[in-house]
Amino acid sequence: MEMPEFIEARRPRWQQLEALLDKAEEHSLRALQLEEARSLGKLYRAVSSDLLWVRARGGSADVSEYLNDLVGRAYALTYPGQRPRLSDVWAFVARGFPALLRQEWRMYLASVLLFLAGLGFGYLGMLADPDAASYLVPAEHLNLDPVERAAGEASGDGMSVQQQAAFTTFLFTHNIEVAFLAFALGITVGVGTALMLFFNGLMLGALAQVYTAKGMAGWFWAWILPHGIPEITAICIAGAAGFVIARGQVAPRGLPRGMALRQEAVRAVKLLFGTLVLFVLAGFIEGTISQIHPPKLSVLFKVSFALTVGLGVYAYLCSDWMRGARADSASPDGSGAR
Repeated sequence: MEMPEFIEARRPRWQQLEALLDKAEEHSLRALQLEEARSLGKLYRAVSSDLLWVRARGGSADVSEYLNDLVGRAYALTYPGQRPRLSDVWAFVARGFPALLRQEWRMYLASVLLFLAGLGFGYLGMLADPDAASYLVPAEHLNLDPVERAAGEASGDGMSVQQQAAFTTFLFTHNIEVAFLAFALGITVGVGTALMLFFNGLMLGALAQVYTAKGMAGWFWAWILPHGIPEITAICIAGAAGFVIARGQVAPRGLPRGMALRQEAVRAVKLLFGTLVLFVLAGFIEGTISQIHPPKLSVLFKVSFALTVGLGVYAYLCSDWMRGARADSASPDGSGAR
């Protein structure tokens, strides 16, 4: 049978399956009558065979993607996943997330490098042209003099507890929004994700130069680093998730583009889910240690605290590498068989 004849002959059952899927997805499987439910199962198997036939004969990519979508939707309804248990969530956080990040380390490294490139550009841009502050420095910091702010914090005339809480809430919410946007912009073939990472690094670099120019570099990093290390790490992981989505678009690895994109989206969502632990940690620190300034907590103490937190964060993220290294050294032939 020729491809056009095959499509014309099979189209009615494809449309029938599509109609049943639309009804089940809108109203749940319980909305289907017994005969409709039986038809759904039969059509699912039949359309799966049609998909294999089309692929084997090099059929149109549009037809293949359409059938693949129908089969995927039918599979999701026929074999629904179990609700995650608390033990499953804990297992993912403890081991699954570090293992997934190990697999996607190239995407994470790309995110970090883009963020650092933006940071360097922002710092050097302000150094070369201080008048560029209105373009590079975050709006909420344009009218804050670093020296006056530090003096106010030291004398107790800085932000009130309510203002600090509001500011902390703003930062926490803003950074989670940045992370989700960096993830979602992966659908732009990664271009939007790259720009988001670069511009967030740029603003931090520009602000760092403003404080450095006033002789407040130590004060600035003592404020930023305690919560910034887990927070920026989480944003870069979200960026890596965006690049994973982009990979499904540009490098489907022999799969139909729609299927590749769905597979990569699952990995990307897991990466994004893993950042929640880091954001919770960052939010807790941001509302406590980060808002206690010298002389109550010295610059040395806060920077040391930040480095300790950073060491703990990266020990956790690299735990799968460390388990792999221990397994390699424990294997008799050193082959690392696991």
